[in-house]
Amino acid sequence: MQPLSLEEQLSPRGVATPNVRERLFEAAEAVLEREGPAGLTNRSVTEEAGCAKGLLYNHFTDLDDFVAQLVLDRFRRVAEEVAPLPGRAGEGAVLENLTEAALALLGSHGAVIAAVALSRRGVTERVEEAWAGGAPGPTAVENALAAYLEEEQRRGRVGSAVDCPMLALAVTGTVHHLLMTGGARPGDDRQLVRRLVGALAGGATAAGS
Repeated sequence: MQPLSLEEQLSPRGVATPNVRERLFEAAEAVLEREGPAGLTNRSVTEEAGCAKGLLYNHFTDLDDFVAQLVLDRFRRVAEEVAPLPGRAGEGAVLENLTEAALALLGSHGAVIAAVALSRRGVTERVEEAWAGGAPGPTAVENALAAYLEEEQRRGRVGSAVDCPMLALAVTGTVHHLLMTGGARPGDDRQLVRRLVGALAGGATAAGS
């Protein structure tokens, strides 16, 4: 990464410049992948980002706040990625669409981000409080999957007897479990999630869907 500009480094406390936040978030993901939760410090993140050591605290209250905002930002991205799914009902195969949504929830760095969140009680509390206040989280993904399945049901591509909200909960909840426990590993997550979705929803779809 290129060093931040002087303007970025000297940005006033409390003013969260979006490109700075994302630069720090990406640096944190790189540190977590390489060193795990124990290696995540203000110093390791700012060195990875190639910026002044005090920059992180110009934009976040403390390290717990930084990690919590990273978790919330990544879940927001997932929710935004999955939100259009109901509008794509009738396109592609139902199981494949569900698999892609589940993989989005798992995320490319999801397991290591979840690991550091669970290792810091302050982070967990802040994230749960934000979700309770309406910040996009697993519930937003679950609702999008339920709406998608119900639309496919209206089209006859999901069986009429299927409880779509419960199926959405089963898929989202199980993938969230994998996320929180590190049950998926880089390289085998797609195969694992495909098997998972097939086991949960394979009997719900019409032949050829």
